Amino acid sequence: MAEIIQRDGTWTFDGEALRLVPGRDKGVNLLRRTLGELTVPLAALAGVSFEQGRKSGRLRLRLRDGADPLLQATGGKLTEGTDPYQLTVESDRYGVAEYLVDEVRNALLLEQVPASACTAYLLPGPAVPLSVSAGDGTASFDGEHVRLEWNWKTEDAKASAGARQLALADIAAVEWQPAAGLENGCLRFTVRSSPTKAPPKYDPNSVELWGFKKDPLMALVAAAVQARLPHPGAGTATAAPALEKAPEAAPPAPAKVPEDDHDALLRRLRELGELHRAGILTAEEFAAAKQAVLKRL
Repeated sequence: MAEIIQRDGTWTFDGEALRLVPGRDKGVNLLRRTLGELTVPLAALAGVSFEQGRKSGRLRLRLRDGADPLLQATGGKLTEGTDPYQLTVESDRYGVAEYLVDEVRNALLLEQVPASACTAYLLPGPAVPLSVSAGDGTASFDGEHVRLEWNWKTEDAKASAGARQLALADIAAVEWQPAAGLENGCLRFTVRSSPTKAPPKYDPNSVELWGFKKDPLMALVAAAVQARLPHPGAGTATAAPALEKAPEAAPPAPAKVPEDDHDALLRRLRELGELHRAGILTAEEFAAAKQAVLKRL
């Protein structure tokens, strides 16, 4: 097992999945704290990296395309602070971060996880029911219907039509856009019966966002809906929600370590010993890491 504990959060890898727990520090973004703990199966990962800086570093997970409804709905527009797949690492824990990266990469190699796009979501998305108020309205989702309600800041023409209720079966797509510069953001639903290209300010199927603190929480509503729409990689032949129709994948057979790799594992043991003696790895971290290597011999 590999684990790194930081004020920004805790990442734990057990060889089969990464458990991501956001930190309790007041500097941790509201979206990450609201989203809570995530369990990312190894099959959902395309890669992992660690970038060192002068004062702090950053761990980054790269998920396979189509693995996570949150990333699908936000289109890669989450910032460093809101992205749950990034972790700030303090300089005295760089060795631990590098060890975790090595463990994840070795597991991806041994289990032969492809980097290609997924045809079904491998993460479930945020739990429902879910309700968020931001920008010019409130968006609620119970798993079957989206309800949009307006506030006093809503443009008159949009507000005059009253609250909107959209059945999941009528929603063709959902997207979340953050506010950037002078451009406002939005949570937008594309409805099959009434597609529109109107700006979010006038679109009755959109909540306009102005860059305030709670705006990123609308991405959770988008992700919860996205998780229940047909997966974009599964084709259009069936309309059943991807999470329900995706067959349960058989666990991959453990790959054997070639004899040529035994020397590499022995070198790894020596490296772990050096990290422990240098104080980079604690006694508990060293024992867990040593046991993981010995299992492969």
